[in-house]
Amino acid sequence: MSTIDNPVRPAAAIDFDFSRFIDAKKSGAWGRHDGVRYAYAADVAMLRSFSRIRPVELAATAVVNTSKEMMRSQLLGTMIKVSPRQFPSIYKIAKHCADTLTVPTPTVYIKNHPVPNAYTYGTDEESFIVIHSGLVDHFDEKELQFVIGHETGHIQNKHVIYNTALMILTQGAGIFLAWIVQPALVALQAWYRRAEITCDRAGLLCCQDVDAACRSFMKLATGSHKLYPEMNLDAYLEQFEEGQNSVGRLSEAFSTHPYLPKRIHALKVFGESALYRGAIGLGEAGLDMEEVDRRTSEIIQIMKGGDNGTNFGNTKGPDDGRSAGGKDQ
Repeated sequence: MSTIDNPVRPAAAIDFDFSRFIDAKKSGAWGRHDGVRYAYAADVAMLRSFSRIRPVELAATAVVNTSKEMMRSQLLGTMIKVSPRQFPSIYKIAKHCADTLTVPTPTVYIKNHPVPNAYTYGTDEESFIVIHSGLVDHFDEKELQFVIGHETGHIQNKHVIYNTALMILTQGAGIFLAWIVQPALVALQAWYRRAEITCDRAGLLCCQDVDAACRSFMKLATGSHKLYPEMNLDAYLEQFEEGQNSVGRLSEAFSTHPYLPKRIHALKVFGESALYRGAIGLGEAGLDMEEVDRRTSEIIQIMKGGDNGTNFGNTKGPDDGRSAGGKDQ
């Protein structure tokens, strides 16, 4: 969920067995085969391709193995674990999101930090959600459902070990692993922008409130209790359009997250889908997921009207008007 690229995140005593991740093919609550019905097709295609891209696999394996001890000590020494007895209000939200997505209730930790933020790391066998105390202070229950649902979506969609590898690679592991880091880093950053779209959809399925999800994004951008009552979503989205013809927009290609206004637009499209409308009891009418992905790809692309990124693993998709898979950059 974080809009702050690659925050410093601790980790736990977990088994970073990357080969076991590659072998594991599981279905989620909203799943069919080894996919998840709400997932953004470009995310799914690129994630599948990683197992065929040797630099990505090598980098992910190397960085988690060299960093797990440091991450373990940071986790155990600096955070408080959520449980039915410890911060039960947060545990209730986490359980609600897990039940909605039909995954086991994740392990959640509260970190003392004033900046509203949340993130997930670990492996697919053992994942952890970290929530900053500032997020709890700034967000209401529905907004927290959206954020924690987003993070639970990373778990359901098997994003976690790649997310963990990306976090470590951008925090110094590249110094020791330069020969395999750069191609992996470029691929992981491009993928993670797609993964965020998938998990925004998971968050919306958990909170079932488009307005609350949009407020969450605006609060992340604003960060001020005093200004929240004056937030104007339409003005914020109009502001973003001012920069779309500028060369400065290309800086997004070096980010792990799509810009927040793009995520708002993309989430509103998903809110019009038959899948989402059916989930909240509004009937079966609505956009099919192929059309949702096509519109989403148009929203989140960086360079309009062309191939928007490196073709990792030779995947093609709705991002560039071709078959399922693809690119957004």
